[in-house]
Formats: sequence, structure tokens, C-alpha cells
Amino acid sequence: MGSHGGATDEGQREILASYGITEETMGCPIRSSMEVVQLDNGGLELPLYMDKHAHDSDGIILVNRIKPHTAFHGTYESGLVKMSIIGLGKERLANAIHSFGIYGLKTLMPQAGRKILETGKVLLGVGIVENAYDQTAIIETMTPAEILEREPVLLDQAKANLPCFPLSEIDVLVVDQIGKNISGSGMDPNIVGRMRIRGEAEPEFPSIKSIVITDLTDVSHGNACGIGLADVTTRRLADKVDWDATYMNGVTSGFYEHFMLPIVAQTDRQALEWGIRASHDPLKPKKLVRITDTLHLDEMYVSKPALEEIKGKVEIIGQPVSLFDQQGSLIPF
Repeated sequence: MGSHGGATDEGQREILASYGITEETMGCPIRSSMEVVQLDNGGLELPLYMDKHAHDSDGIILVNRIKPHTAFHGTYESGLVKMSIIGLGKERLANAIHSFGIYGLKTLMPQAGRKILETGKVLLGVGIVENAYDQTAIIETMTPAEILEREPVLLDQAKANLPCFPLSEIDVLVVDQIGKNISGSGMDPNIVGRMRIRGEAEPEFPSIKSIVITDLTDVSHGNACGIGLADVTTRRLADKVDWDATYMNGVTSGFYEHFMLPIVAQTDRQALEWGIRASHDPLKPKKLVRITDTLHLDEMYVSKPALEEIKGKVEIIGQPVSLFDQQGSLIPF
């Protein structure tokens, strides 16, 4: 789990528990520790580490989603190779890889992953690919040698399955919630078209002038990674942030832009008003879109100018409504 959970064994255990993963529900021990064993790095530019419990075990089975990474694109992104390094290597190896920036992730991570797989400690990999509705589409088991061959193929399938907006240009996007359970970056940069990573190209699609985020999921435990991808947020979200946990994640990754606090509005209504102002061109009718989060694009609110552009591409399931209650809070989806 890298630096998640504040880079503490108890914090990582709490994250698992928030997903319902406990010793009682799983029927097996959960051994959470930040202690690592240093391995022979075989001449690599960085040291190699492995979780001590995993290293001392009879064998390791890696299980992870294979999907586009939220900070870079390469042959191996989020998946079993990354899990063998940033997962098994805990905060020590996560910090070492990220200290090299994009080069560390694109170039050094596959090299280090190959070294880890060659140790013989990993017995099997289980790769999971999801569809556009956040549902499991593929489960594939792989030997260590097959991981390096099959993961890029499964990554291409995951990229083809990514949900997307039905329009390419949006003036203001309102995202109801961000969170580590939604994306490693709180909200998926591949969906909103914002990487904000030095040395990595910005996505060509979609083009969003202003992004408003209004809340943080409870299971994020205050980790507001991705807050810096927005232009405006709310006091409600800002008050939920655990900056120690957030900064631990940010400093380990080295991608500080994702952790910067945007302008803070007192209410959801004010946040939208400020988002509209930040989109500029006040005489132009605004194409507004509101989503629950970047995992769920099957239903969204759109303004009339946006609807005019996407008619025929979508199913209209409701009539125009006000988005806010009398207190200026967004009505539930």
C-alpha cells in the first residue's frame, strides 16, 4: 500500500477495515507492517525492498486491478508490476521510485518489477480489468513470467473500457466527491483530462475549463489526494482533509500539484458560481456537467447548451430541475 494510511501499519489496517477487509470477514490473519527487507538490486539505480512478512512467507500471490495510471502512461501502469514494487516495497520503495519522477515510474518501475519477479517469491498474479461501469470484466491468473507479457495486453483492454463524457468541451464540471476509493488521484485524470504532472503530456480529451469538487468520501480517511486537480472546492470538503495523511501521500509521490488546496467556497452553490466565473467568456451559454465521481459516468446532470450538443447520443431520464436546496447544497443524485 505504499505510503497510504499515513505510512503506518495501523493506518493501512484501518483502510482495509473501511473496505470490510478484516480478520473476521476474511477468516485469516492480516499482518500489517512497514518493516521491509532490502534485496539485491542487481545494479539498478535504486535500492529494492520487500515487505518483511511477504519476504518471509512461503510465497506471494499478487492481486490488483490493471488500469491506466493517473500520473503517467507507459507499457506498465497500474497493475501487478506496480504492486510488486510500490505495494510489496511499502513506503521505502514507493518513495525511492517516486523520487525519480516520471522516469522512475516509466523506466525504473518495470526494471525493478522484473527483478522482484525473478526472486521466486511471487508464485502467481491475478489481474482484474473493469468495464466502464466499475464492474469486473476480466479476471486472469498469470505466472510471474506471464505477468510481464500479459499485463500490457490487459492494460490496453482497460484503456478501451474507460468511461468518457459524451462531449469533448465542458465549461464547468461539478464532481460531487473525490476519494482514494474512487481513484489513486482522488478523481481520475484520464477521465477529467488533467494530469498536471511535469514531464507528462496533458490528455487531448476532454477539454474542461473549470472543475468544482464538493466532498470527500469517508473511506478516504481524510486523504484528499487529487484536490489540486480542481479549481474550486467547498468548506465541507476542506474541513474533512487530514493534511498529515494527504501530505504523506503527496510527498511520497512527488507530484505536489495534485495536493494543492484550490479556492474554497462556503457552499456548493457558491462553488458552482465561482467555477462558472473561472470558465470566463461570460456572454457564452455554459456547458455544465455534474457527475457523482469519475467512476460513475452512466448518469449525469447537464445544462441545456450541453444537452443540445449530445442529443441523440444519450438517454434523457429526467426533466430540468434545480441542483440546490434552500441552503445552497447540491440535491442528492
